[in-house]
Amino acid sequence: MTKRIGTDTLLKDFTRRDFLASSALTAGLFVAAKTLFPIPARAEMLAVEKDELKFGFIKLTDMAPLAVAKELGYFEDEGLYVTLEPQANWKVLLDGVITGQLDGAHMLAGQPLAATIGYGTKAELVTPFSMDLNGNGITVSNAVWEMMKAHIPVADGKPVHPIKADALKPVIDKFKAEGKPFNMGMVFPVSTHNYELRYWLASGGINPGFYSPDDISGQIKADALLSVTPPPQMPATLEAGTIVGYCVGEPWNQAAVFKGIGVPVITDYEIWKNNPEKVFGMTKEFTEKYPNTTIAITKALIRAAMWLDADNNANRLAAVKMLAKPEYVGADEAVIANSMTGTFEYEKGDKRDVPDFNVFFRHFANYPYYSDAIWYLTQMRRWGQIPVGKDDQWYADTAKSVYLPDIYLKAAKMLVDEGKAGKADFPWDSDGYKAPTAEFIDGIAYDGKKPNAYINSLSIGLKAKQVIQGTEIAG
Repeated sequence: MTKRIGTDTLLKDFTRRDFLASSALTAGLFVAAKTLFPIPARAEMLAVEKDELKFGFIKLTDMAPLAVAKELGYFEDEGLYVTLEPQANWKVLLDGVITGQLDGAHMLAGQPLAATIGYGTKAELVTPFSMDLNGNGITVSNAVWEMMKAHIPVADGKPVHPIKADALKPVIDKFKAEGKPFNMGMVFPVSTHNYELRYWLASGGINPGFYSPDDISGQIKADALLSVTPPPQMPATLEAGTIVGYCVGEPWNQAAVFKGIGVPVITDYEIWKNNPEKVFGMTKEFTEKYPNTTIAITKALIRAAMWLDADNNANRLAAVKMLAKPEYVGADEAVIANSMTGTFEYEKGDKRDVPDFNVFFRHFANYPYYSDAIWYLTQMRRWGQIPVGKDDQWYADTAKSVYLPDIYLKAAKMLVDEGKAGKADFPWDSDGYKAPTAEFIDGIAYDGKKPNAYINSLSIGLKAKQVIQGTEIAG
């Protein structure tokens, strides 16, 4: 079909590339006009190598930077034309990135690390951008909550938070005495949720179980049996009685409150203050083949994260409306707003201020710290997903092969030069390691530069030189 442009001609089958090609005919007019009527200087756009992109995500509120970057035109500002596509589960999403069906994705922080070391699947995945801090919770059924309450201190008629797993241990002991399994859900074997749930349980003297090369259930020697359930299915699975508790991101903890089927007992902010959550993952091949495109993507995501946290979360209600759309999270606005606007509802009617429940930019949230990557690796080792001990240098080298702060800082510098971000917003002089912290539910200190010492300091879990042989710990 012939494509024509006229004042009274409809454009049929006319693609963006066709338009750019035909527009070249008038380029001379623009050159002449610029000499007669100078226009203000603007930042030069990166020459992106690939401009049409497809990104995957799971229906969780922490996919927000992707939705915002698309809805507010930040991707297009960088010359990128992005399609966002929800995925059925984390495995489907991971496979989509590895095979190239997806150019990148909202990804569990553990996924690029696990793929790189060959746990589950082998692929070279990387991230230049950490998407957020915090954002998860642990929910139990109403019946389990009633049993827990006898072991939880009360002040002013309300349970004292944070609620430690010590209050759950007598409940699990009762289940065990009655010969009943205590089944809990988490979203994926290398998810933050799996490690946070395990961390919380272990801090209360509850063994969440081990993995081995011969048994990937993660239930060796377990007091609580953890298994995978996709995030949007968590409330229904709890209501059906298949599980009696779960760890998941929002809005699926608050959904249990709204449905009256469960009670969130703790947020991950209370398990590890300002813990890293999702990352934006891509193949290493993509970043090497399309370096400018990678920087452009990172720029757009940084701008989206800034908008989400700007002016003390002033834009969060607008973000809630975006996320409630069926093409994104598709949950009720009220459910999403319960956590996205700086509050969190525990027991029905017990809504408390948690201003940092979702952090998208504050506290250098987007910088891909090596120490964050190393913490995930220590938990993989702690629970047997990494079956044998590794020296400290291995942890550092693995983190540096996956987390790419140099790309992040290149994107940040461009935004500062363009006047779209402030210089103080970025950790220019970081060596990639956060300062040691003990802001965990059990008060145990973590230093990313000493992973084996950290592993050895944890009461439940494999020590640095131990292995699982059959169903027993050796070494």
